[in-house]
Amino acid sequence: MKFIGRQTELARLNAEYAHDSSFVVIYGRRRVGKTTLIKEFLKGKTAFYFLATEELENQGIKRLAGVVARTTNNLLLQKAVFTDWLDLFQVIADYKPKEKKVLVVDEFPYLVKTNPAFPSVLQNAWDEILKDGNVMLILSGSLIGMMQKHALSYDSPLYGRRTAQMRLAPLSFTDIYAVQKMSFEKAVEQYAVTGGVPKYLEFFEDDRELEEQLKENVLSKSGFLYEEPNFLLKSESVTAVNYFSIIKAIADGNHKLGKIAGVLGQETSALTPYLATLADLGFIEKRTPVTEKNPEKSRKGLYFIADNFIRFWFRYVYPYRGELELDNMQIVMEEMGKDFTIGFVTFVYEDICKNIFADLCKNGSIPFVPSRIGSYWLNDYDGDTEIDVMAVDSQNKLVFLGECKYHAKPVDAPVYFALKEKAENASGIKKAYPRYDVIYGVFSKSGFTQRMLGLSKDNPGILLINEDSLS
Repeated sequence: MKFIGRQTELARLNAEYAHDSSFVVIYGRRRVGKTTLIKEFLKGKTAFYFLATEELENQGIKRLAGVVARTTNNLLLQKAVFTDWLDLFQVIADYKPKEKKVLVVDEFPYLVKTNPAFPSVLQNAWDEILKDGNVMLILSGSLIGMMQKHALSYDSPLYGRRTAQMRLAPLSFTDIYAVQKMSFEKAVEQYAVTGGVPKYLEFFEDDRELEEQLKENVLSKSGFLYEEPNFLLKSESVTAVNYFSIIKAIADGNHKLGKIAGVLGQETSALTPYLATLADLGFIEKRTPVTEKNPEKSRKGLYFIADNFIRFWFRYVYPYRGELELDNMQIVMEEMGKDFTIGFVTFVYEDICKNIFADLCKNGSIPFVPSRIGSYWLNDYDGDTEIDVMAVDSQNKLVFLGECKYHAKPVDAPVYFALKEKAENASGIKKAYPRYDVIYGVFSKSGFTQRMLGLSKDNPGILLINEDSLS
């Protein structure tokens, strides 16, 4: 797959590479593209890339010796017997001492599983050998809990050594759409399933129907993604049953903590640790209205599934596993026919609109410097109080309020009038941002009527975004 996006991350890695001493920690969920990013960064550089596996420690040392031998073109090292990691780290530091080198330890948590003392070994290697050896060290890993514990936390021997850290997120819609050869509508529907996870994108082709590819890759028992959530949860060593129940409750439209607890028949206090773990792993997220000054303490927080594919799987695969085990995909196709566009894609489209708005601000198409981008609601998600996209420009005292319409027909003026009425009745916005000027925006995948276009032309405070650009 072609390398997509990640320009900010590449720039940061290259900035670290330019320093005399740099130690970078890169982590993120499986399939998100950590190794691809690292290999793109390593192009044209002298690099020792070591992929850790779950094997005996002496076998890991032997494999690293092989990596060092091939990189230095010193095949005698492959025949040498090393019993200590430090000896190999010293060979790396001594190789071309005046030339900058990069040492990558990918899937670092596997080394910790094999030898719990490995973080101390690496600390010693960094302090005594690598830091002053013209070496840039990169630690990478997919087991988020272990990366946080053994590479980032205060209790880790490595604490205080890193010069930068990156938690890699899935690719944005705009980055992917920029290189796709498909219509905006089809790109949105594909993104609603893949969520911008690079590994998932490998199984979806631009010139094939989404339904056909879902049957092949997700709904088939032999499909690569059929068991994906099981693998993701089990890899983090969490008890799948409780977490599956929570994710399913949220996927069914229960976003308030009390509603989730009610569906599961549990006390809210009993669910809090599970929700915190799922959020830490990136499976769910807690959102609060943009108007909330202290989001962490807000009682208006709602829980959403943060990963599009996980959301899709729990909506259309998990409830029908019995039928799918019998190769009956028709029931899923019928369910998708009922609400895939209206009840599923439209929700994802709101997040895509936030991404598009941020990009339009970034490239100067919209003179707005967002300090926060999110949504607004009064108590819960409902049509009377929810505003799909809300952004704040504290620098210029501006508020942006946007409505997202994933309609088959061009959007007409009443959509704007309804948005304006909701905004005027939203006392929370006026209270949080008094004396801020309001800019209105309408997002559409199918364009706008002449009446709506005329209204926008006469009023600079109304922005119309058709697909991913201003009308």
